[in-house]
Amino acid sequence: MITVLSHIFIRQREGAAGRRAYGTLCSIVGILLNILLFAGKYAAGTVSGSVAIVADAFNNLSDAGSSVITLVGFVFAGKKPDSDHPFGHGRVEYVSGFLVAMVILLMGLELLQDSIYKIIHPESVETGALVIAMLLASILVKLYMAFYNYAIGKRIDSAAMAATATDSLSDVAATSVVLVAVLVMKYTGVNVDGICGVVVALFILYAGYSAAKDTLDPLLGRAPDPELVDRIKEIVLEHEGVLGVHDLLVHDYGPGRRVASIHAEAPGNRSVYEIHEIVDHIEREIKEKLDCDMVIHVDPVDPDNAETKRLKAMVETMVKSIDERMTIHDFHVVTSINVKRLIFDAEAPYDLKMDVEEIKNRLEKMVKESEGNYMAMVNVDRVD
Repeated sequence: MITVLSHIFIRQREGAAGRRAYGTLCSIVGILLNILLFAGKYAAGTVSGSVAIVADAFNNLSDAGSSVITLVGFVFAGKKPDSDHPFGHGRVEYVSGFLVAMVILLMGLELLQDSIYKIIHPESVETGALVIAMLLASILVKLYMAFYNYAIGKRIDSAAMAATATDSLSDVAATSVVLVAVLVMKYTGVNVDGICGVVVALFILYAGYSAAKDTLDPLLGRAPDPELVDRIKEIVLEHEGVLGVHDLLVHDYGPGRRVASIHAEAPGNRSVYEIHEIVDHIEREIKEKLDCDMVIHVDPVDPDNAETKRLKAMVETMVKSIDERMTIHDFHVVTSINVKRLIFDAEAPYDLKMDVEEIKNRLEKMVKESEGNYMAMVNVDRVD
């Protein structure tokens, strides 16, 4: 159905406009299907007297509300950059996905409370063919919704649609539990309606937690995708004149809007015009291949100086004595009248049980106590 509707209503299939069109279409379809499921389940739950079915019905109603939030998110996320938001409004989609997760969690808590009450005060449940047919239809519809939300969400890289797909799968599991409760009551006479309602509520709460985590992480500033990091470094290092890279930062301003910066080491004896041309070319290549706006800072190094090589090797040995995983970069030697200053950055893993100041002090002390009149100026960065 989504494929047919997309051919009818979506003209622009690529870029920001195509992304917004797909998101809008899927959200509208989600609203309509969830409202239909709510109406059918609520009627079946009322007739049968099943709290689990009524709970599942209101779960679908919350899903319709979630789709409305997602729709609003896509509309606002698609707005063009302006003077107040020069990087666009893409993060609105993460906010809408987080609101969806909050609605899911709230509904799960309410359903958990109602189900516990039903365990304490059980009531008889109707188990007719209409109820069973309604639940089976709901499972099939939700499977379809999970499929198209996942497929389109992956295609347009949408966290909000991924959250909706996760929610649909949890609905499949929840409705399956309700169906089991009805069948158990029908063929054994044992009333497990309240217990199954609790299971449904727990499914919903877990789905809400997962969706909240997936949408909150980008807002808080999670680490970039390792594959993206590797690809950026690979492209930069492919170019003649680049000797090394470090200090890569990636900022996510919403799907399709990433800004990154990196330090590239280049021979200090080359023309600034040459290096600028190389860097300019790399930035354009990364934009073209990875759709990422890149800023490259050049660190001049002296790779052929024997004394610099010796001192760098000495410092690398010191750094490795603290932790084998540690590395250094941006190494410079500045000579004054009385002392040689060794200036460098050290990278330490996050799980190293030493704070940044302790690492820095230890390295400065080791350099000072080494043979020769040296002083260290160290900057310590944490890395994965």
